[in-house]
Amino acid sequence: MRSIPTITKNLLIINIIASIATWIMASKGVDLNNIFGLHFFLASDFSIYQLLTYMFMHGGWEHLFFNMFALWMFGCVIERVWGPKRFIVYYLVCGIGAGLIQEMAQFVEIYMMNSDRVSIAQMFHLNPIDQQTLNAMTTVGASGAIYGILLAFGMIFPEERIFIFPLPIPIKAKWFVMIYVVIELIAALGTTNSGVAHFAHLGGMIFGFFLIRYWQRHPELDARYGRNVGRQFFDNMRNRWEEHSHKTVNTEPEPPQYTQRETDIEYNQRHKRQEDEIDKILDKIRKNGYDSLSDEEKKRLFDQSKLNTHE
Repeated sequence: MRSIPTITKNLLIINIIASIATWIMASKGVDLNNIFGLHFFLASDFSIYQLLTYMFMHGGWEHLFFNMFALWMFGCVIERVWGPKRFIVYYLVCGIGAGLIQEMAQFVEIYMMNSDRVSIAQMFHLNPIDQQTLNAMTTVGASGAIYGILLAFGMIFPEERIFIFPLPIPIKAKWFVMIYVVIELIAALGTTNSGVAHFAHLGGMIFGFFLIRYWQRHPELDARYGRNVGRQFFDNMRNRWEEHSHKTVNTEPEPPQYTQRETDIEYNQRHKRQEDEIDKILDKIRKNGYDSLSDEEKKRLFDQSKLNTHE
């Protein structure tokens, strides 16, 4: 447990404690899933706090195990890349967003089933008999937030290869995420009721996608969340290159091939072009990973690192 990042570890502990408490209280006749699970927003048992608490409740030990396994497997990586502040914000936004999408899906489903006898306006004034049915509709589980984490892993490490049972060969993370999206979409639009909140899973991924895009378009927010380790590594790499590239020409003799042919202006222009090329390569690594580089780009980065080492 010591190697697990703080937020991921605390989320694991809270979910396990909540499940143990649910089991203990059930033996005393108290259903915690009914209290803290997410009810349909038109049901009398609905409370706004359930949009937060439902993601810490689970429908059984198997449900808990698979969610916590995925949280441990992918959450540790994402938290180390983003840092604890950004990770917990992302996790909660995906979980709450999943709950909101599930509420919308339930509203549409109930209306379609009763469209022959109620209008949309009448949906907000259902009779007590209908209320009993609505109160039985409860959503629990961290799956919406977990699917958001899966999406984040696929977007941050699109070329990373992972093993997924029962596939005999590893697949790239980006394809893994796309396959899950298609499966969930087909299941959500299916006619059978499996008891699984597929729209909540999709909702977690949808909210996660737009939040990641928002952060990418507002890099100034890094100061609020704290810069992540991965980004620091590449920024430090860039800073070291810039320090070397901005040394004065007189500190060391120029290479022989430039002593006669290059003017000061040409020398500065050449260094500026080299700096821009390295910046583009580093940005590409930051967005898509090292494996996304072409052989020529890898060689360019390697040659520049050797040049900086010899300076």
